[in-house]
Amino acid sequence: MKIVNKKINLPDGRVISIETGKLAKQADGSVVVRLGDTMLLATVVGYEEPREGADFLPLSVDYQEKFAAAGRIPGGFLKREGRLSDHEILISRLVDRALRPLFPDNYHNETQVNIFLISADPEALPDCLAALAASAALAVSKIPFGGPISEVRVVKHGEDYVVNPTPAVLEEASLDLIVAGTADNIMMVEGEMDECSEAEMLEAIKVAHEAIKVQCQVQMELMEEVGSVEKREFVGPEEDEELKASIFEAVYEKFLNVAKASHNNKTDRSEAFKAVKEEYLDSLPEEHELDTDQIARYLKAAEKKAARNLVLDTKVRLDGRQLDEIRPIWSEVDYLPSAHGSAVFTRGETQSLTSVTLGTKLDEQMIDRAMFNGTNKFILHYNFPAFSTGEVRPNRGPGRREVGHGNLAFRALSKVIPTDVTVNPYTIRVVSDILESNGSSSMATVCAGSLALMDAGIKIKSPVSGIAMGMISDPETKKYAILSDILGDEDHLGDMDFKVTGTKDGITACQMDIKIDGLSYDVLEEALEQAKKGRLHILGEMNKTISEPNADYKPHAPRSVTLEIEKDMIGAVIGPGGKIVQEIQKETGTTIVIEEVEKCGLVNVFATDADAMNDALGRIKAIIAIPEVGEVYTGIVKSITQFGAFIEFMKGKEGLLHISEITWERLESMDGVMEVGEEVKVKLTEIDKRSGKFRLSRKVLLPKPEGFVEKPRKNR
Repeated sequence: MKIVNKKINLPDGRVISIETGKLAKQADGSVVVRLGDTMLLATVVGYEEPREGADFLPLSVDYQEKFAAAGRIPGGFLKREGRLSDHEILISRLVDRALRPLFPDNYHNETQVNIFLISADPEALPDCLAALAASAALAVSKIPFGGPISEVRVVKHGEDYVVNPTPAVLEEASLDLIVAGTADNIMMVEGEMDECSEAEMLEAIKVAHEAIKVQCQVQMELMEEVGSVEKREFVGPEEDEELKASIFEAVYEKFLNVAKASHNNKTDRSEAFKAVKEEYLDSLPEEHELDTDQIARYLKAAEKKAARNLVLDTKVRLDGRQLDEIRPIWSEVDYLPSAHGSAVFTRGETQSLTSVTLGTKLDEQMIDRAMFNGTNKFILHYNFPAFSTGEVRPNRGPGRREVGHGNLAFRALSKVIPTDVTVNPYTIRVVSDILESNGSSSMATVCAGSLALMDAGIKIKSPVSGIAMGMISDPETKKYAILSDILGDEDHLGDMDFKVTGTKDGITACQMDIKIDGLSYDVLEEALEQAKKGRLHILGEMNKTISEPNADYKPHAPRSVTLEIEKDMIGAVIGPGGKIVQEIQKETGTTIVIEEVEKCGLVNVFATDADAMNDALGRIKAIIAIPEVGEVYTGIVKSITQFGAFIEFMKGKEGLLHISEITWERLESMDGVMEVGEEVKVKLTEIDKRSGKFRLSRKVLLPKPEGFVEKPRKNR
């Protein structure tokens, strides 16, 4: 294969290049995409024959960042890349969701897409290039694919919308979206916002699509220059039109009647549909040569068409609701007595039990990635056990779906978490356990998480709710129906899955997958407005349970007090080798975290007991207190010499009480005058400006003997 290189010019003068024919030539398709010094190698390999028994597209997409790309060695014992991080899984999901709908229907050939970050430029983020690289690799391969597609990041920076921004611009953006699509249609949207409006989000999608059109055109030109790449002929399963028609005639009306029956319970509805299928199968002759897989496919198609037509023709849904009707909601806070915050949120047959745990800086999540190394103070985990849908499945680690759903809820709630350490000194972990699921458990996680945070006393900016939207459409009749608060069944049979979260003032996060071509911006705008109405309704129901954060934390939650100290006092609080701070923690049972910020030092003290907190604060304040000449202190004799005693008059501060300053009478020696450990009241009389040494006096606090004449002092 000859080497071909195509370029895409960005509005800010930067250039994206796509090169093929140089690396990984044994793959079915491979490209290197470069922006600045960021380089991605994308490869695709697909089998020529379908996987036996598969009734789905066995597509796997893996994005991995090589640590060497950023000149780093991985942490941990093995010092090599391991399982994909959550960050890599999320990017893999973004690419998968953009590619999957564009493979041919009934394409069951195993296909693998690998995207490796092989060179990293801190000024050129790789995540917005991953889908472009994957699509370009598919474009130059023989694998049948309905692309090309591309994916870009668009942010709102001030009043401007910027495509594929630098990290500095992204840091200041009020809106951050990843948008994927073909030259004709938007396929996928995901991102987060600072309570933006629906109009702002729609404008961002339009700007992104214009950039996507350019990148798709360049891929078409790449295919032309590569030349001689003929797509593998794909022939789907042979259709038996006569059998298909007979099955539709036999079962369609029965499926439609089940759909019309408005079964409110998912299990009842499922059993009713299953009964229709079993009745048809039982009606077949015992000895027949029909393809059972084909029969199952036609039965499924008939069921889907009946359910879709019910909605399009009657504007009534499978559970009897109107298009914009939200299922009944109930919620409860403070459900778990030992948690620092908790909530149960139930909407229809979807339920989340969510807990909040407050920790210290020591509990922060450590992040070790190729292009980022730091910590995270807000953590959200989403769990989806099998019993939530009445299934049996081993409990294993979180799958990609759980990582993705948790990330969406994390984005939604992170926008309202206080960032000022004086308002929120805690590391916060939110855990959502889904106990029932029939439609959008990720949005239940957002609602339950918001309630639990307020129950915990975290001063969030504003409560957050979330809603899952769907759409069913018929391109022939031009009919469409936008569905609020979708069921699991509606998710599977619909043409769009659209999740929106936000406060009363605007959107904080979104995720959208579109499964059809030609969705107009007018319909998308209508869906956003209907989502807003539903989101505000859900928020109103949540507010009936709790509408603002509790004034105080739970009695058993760790309390925190933050002290600002001078930078040069940090060492005094820590002590040599950490001796002093460790001693305070051990003796008071508190946790103390000290960090240096721009202008000062911050000492965070965490305790679950008021006495322990006061004890620790008293000790720290004693250390950082500034001695004042003329003040009287009660000190402890630490050591005795022939010329006086050293008194610890403040924690960590000792001064000399000279033999001549102990009493008005002249003392010949220190023998028997004082003992180590003895308490003595002294006055600070002098601080040496050069050495910083403290000089103390006891005699000035004693009555002067009558007729006493002080002899001139010799220089010491």
